[in-house]
Amino acid sequence: MSLTAEPLSSRTSGTSLTPEQVARYRRDGYLFPIPVLTPAEAALYRGRLESFEAREKRALRGALRHKSHLLFPWLWDLVHHPKILDAVEGILGPNFHCWSSSFFIKEAQDPGFVSWHQDSTYWGLSEPEVITAWVALSPSTIEAGAMKVIPGSQGEQVAHTDTYDANNMLTRGQELAVEVDESQAVDLVLQPGEMSLHHVRIFHGSEPNRAQDRRIGFAIRYIPTHVRQVIGPRDGAVLVRGVDAFNNFEQEPAPDGEMSPGALAAHQAAAERQAAILYAGTQTTSFENVVRN
Repeated sequence: MSLTAEPLSSRTSGTSLTPEQVARYRRDGYLFPIPVLTPAEAALYRGRLESFEAREKRALRGALRHKSHLLFPWLWDLVHHPKILDAVEGILGPNFHCWSSSFFIKEAQDPGFVSWHQDSTYWGLSEPEVITAWVALSPSTIEAGAMKVIPGSQGEQVAHTDTYDANNMLTRGQELAVEVDESQAVDLVLQPGEMSLHHVRIFHGSEPNRAQDRRIGFAIRYIPTHVRQVIGPRDGAVLVRGVDAFNNFEQEPAPDGEMSPGALAAHQAAAERQAAILYAGTQTTSFENVVRN
């Protein structure tokens, strides 16, 4: 691994997790609920999303749901939120990137679901030291299709089958090619402003939203700076805490305005790069070609 002449640095703080919480995460592969926003702050983030959708006269779709922090300054602020970073630092250590982000939005009474899977399957990251912070911007209840996990299932990578189911919210409709004992599942019920943390290899999925309100979650993927991309071209990320002494990723820029020309150009390049990784070996080349994402 090559070192930069002058390692990039970002603000350093410390962890907010107790030793017991860290031990529980390492044993179970997840931790919840962790309060990061007040209900009023969560409502403000939801309002910004829905104000944008109202102006566009359609729900957020396609590539706009991926790496959205490169398009919207308020999401850039969210991926840098101290309460999120303080919790993540307890698991990953003091030096880490935001590798990606994704909106998982299930409309009310929508058939969309997430099959049992492991995040690590198609991400191309060199090591499983990857954590997702899943921030609820609306109630994520069992009725609304909250995420569910199998505790302790994060040990090894498991084979998957690609289904391309039109109602599956995953990039390939991928699902575990092994039986899952759903009697062991834990529902990660969250109120607006709460988040869960989960390991890149934990078995997880979610049911359709049968509630009368949208279920809105914003998933932020964090990786230690020593992790690298092993698929395709050089990947991009944002240093959010500590020092980057490895230079494994291109540093992606902050948006200079909501959907500004500069932000759109940077986001398009980043989204195309990530789609090439996630869809490697398939006929799909863009998030825009996917029926549901």
